[in-house]
Amino acid sequence: MPASQHPSPALRDCVYGQAVGDALGVPYEFRARGTFECTGMVRHGSHNQPAGTWSDDTSMALATCDSIRATGRVDVRDMRERFARWYREGAYTVSGLFDIGGTTADALSSGRGRAGERDNGNGSLMRILPLAFAGATGDEARAVSAITHAHRTSCEACVRMLRVARRLIAGEGPRDVAGSLVGVPASQIRSGGFVLDTERAALWCLANTSSYAECVLAAVNLGDDTDTTAAVAGGLAGIVYGMGSIPAAWLEALRGKDVIEGCLF
Repeated sequence: MPASQHPSPALRDCVYGQAVGDALGVPYEFRARGTFECTGMVRHGSHNQPAGTWSDDTSMALATCDSIRATGRVDVRDMRERFARWYREGAYTVSGLFDIGGTTADALSSGRGRAGERDNGNGSLMRILPLAFAGATGDEARAVSAITHAHRTSCEACVRMLRVARRLIAGEGPRDVAGSLVGVPASQIRSGGFVLDTERAALWCLANTSSYAECVLAAVNLGDDTDTTAAVAGGLAGIVYGMGSIPAAWLEALRGKDVIEGCLF
């Protein structure tokens, strides 16, 4: 798949959907459910960032995109090098790195993905959606996950998310892909950093809302790992509802749009 001068509109929908959801969640990360209410972009908060600042979730997704744009394929070695540039130099950020998971940091420092039972954070799931637009196979998704998160639990969650994204791209609706979660009470949805919790929470938000804004606000307001839950849910909602459904004020506040545009394929 050669690099294109005209990036896929569907990919742009997904990436902007992720970036906006991520930025909405950044100020509330680590805050317990019920102790706040997110209604839009705000500044400062958990990481003391300006409004509209996205985190490691979007940075790593952009590094993934940029690798595919530059190489025309899923090149695991190239992706690893771009992740390392993000970690060491602040590439693919708005104004420098301010958040990174322990498993990701250890894997990028050592050059080997972590494969223990306790290494199943959501750090590979949060960056996997661009592969849905790149013709990636299940094995390629597993290999991309394994750059940092090499345990089978994380790798298979990435494969499932890839399949969900492709079903949405093909026109299936949220309830088609996550119908089992319709009507499940929020009290049964965990929103911490465990990869299976993030997978389920993102799909729950998609299945129980009817617009982009409702989906990402629901994700943030679940609390705890607010930026990652909203990043994944936002990427999926971007596919379903399109970039045009993102509130204009949120898009206007989003920082680093030039960085995003330079990475799309």
